[in-house]
Amino acid sequence: MARNKPLGKKLRMAKAMKSNSSVPTWVVVKTGGRVRRTPAQRNWRQSKLKP
Repeated sequence: MARNKPLGKKLRMAKAMKSNSSVPTWVVVKTGGRVRRTPAQRNWRQSKLKP
């Protein structure tokens, strides 16, 4: 990947990184384990972002 990225791609990557974080522990405890993972979770090998 290029060192210099277009602003649009950079913003999309930043949003994807933030949304990829795990659910806080207190949420798992509060919901009794019903909520364990984020629906927006993605893996860098399995799904690509738009260029």
